[in-house]
Amino acid sequence: MVKALLLENIHPLGTEVLHAAGLEVSTRSGALDEDELIDSLQGVQVLGIRSKTHLTKRVLDNAPDLIATGAFCIGTNQIDLDAAAQTGVAVFNAPFSNTRSVVELALSEIIALTRRLTEKDRAMHAGTWEKSASGAHEVRGRTLGIVGYGNIGTQLSVVAEALGLQVIFYDTAEKLALGNARRMPSLHALLKEADVVTLHVDGRPGNAGMFGADEFDAMKPGAIFLNLSRGFLVDYAALRQQILDGRITGAAVDVFPQEPKKRGETFDSELRGLPNVILTPHVGGSTEEAQEDIGRFVAAKLRDYLNSGTTALSMNIPELILDRPEQNRQRVTYLHHNVPGVLAAATQALSEAGVNIESQALATSGMLGYAVTDISGDVPADTLSTIDAMDATVRLRTLRPDSDD
Repeated sequence: MVKALLLENIHPLGTEVLHAAGLEVSTRSGALDEDELIDSLQGVQVLGIRSKTHLTKRVLDNAPDLIATGAFCIGTNQIDLDAAAQTGVAVFNAPFSNTRSVVELALSEIIALTRRLTEKDRAMHAGTWEKSASGAHEVRGRTLGIVGYGNIGTQLSVVAEALGLQVIFYDTAEKLALGNARRMPSLHALLKEADVVTLHVDGRPGNAGMFGADEFDAMKPGAIFLNLSRGFLVDYAALRQQILDGRITGAAVDVFPQEPKKRGETFDSELRGLPNVILTPHVGGSTEEAQEDIGRFVAAKLRDYLNSGTTALSMNIPELILDRPEQNRQRVTYLHHNVPGVLAAATQALSEAGVNIESQALATSGMLGYAVTDISGDVPADTLSTIDAMDATVRLRTLRPDSDD
């Protein structure tokens, strides 16, 4: 029986989907470090994680049974995608499932900070009736600067415009402006014009430290800052100083360079205790609706990869969209280094064994190729061993339509 390990409180629907596909599923509430993960992955074919567990090259090199990993979140910077590909581990994530949840959190924080609701709330809880319009503004007519115009940035753009905000954005890639949003020629051009700056960029290493003292100095005096993307993007010490100096009048931060692994653990940050600052424990996508969608979506991708070999939306394996193999056919999935002659050699091995090939599909991406061959009857075990022993082989699997029913 195929075994799956799901960590970090993945939604129970993910477990249900995998159980229904015939997998034996174990769950744990928290994240695991490298040594713990290596120990836990022995005999496990499928791993599910969120943002706190890091799937490193060392872990992958010591997890020979692992076939596929699901990141039950948007980002995959916690996974060494290249190492996973080279060890034949397909990686899937949920690039769209929690977009709306992040957008709603960003908008609620923009309104709360612009109205200075955090300070009013704190005063009321302290027993002080602090009724004043000083420093409180409507968001209508103010300029929202979105840094990173991907799935979240574009949806935020549309919804913010409906609330009356003027939207500008900056992205290093060419992106089509939605609605009346305006593309800015540079990050600093955006910072000079925006009343609110919000980061929605991905976690690639090149983005580390992208927002520091120079960027805060370039912002409009009195502006508001949000980071709901990655903790290592921002110099929070510089942000603290800007807030204390009064140049930044409010901030909302959901992500931090170092985050506790488990719920209830101690958290510390230089941003604690500052006025008009909202701190949340990496909950941008943590709504029941989003987590249910993510659990269903990623678990289904893992199931389909196991059952049919389909790699639709895989983060590191060439993409092939496949139906399950037909009855009385065996499917051979062959992940290999993309070098000349490798597919011909594999096909020749099948031909020499008298195997009848019914259909074959191939996709390549960079240094990897992924070939899927449907065959009438069975492939002899020694033929599979011959292909598996080829220098170019990364991962060889055989599937049957009833294998996981």
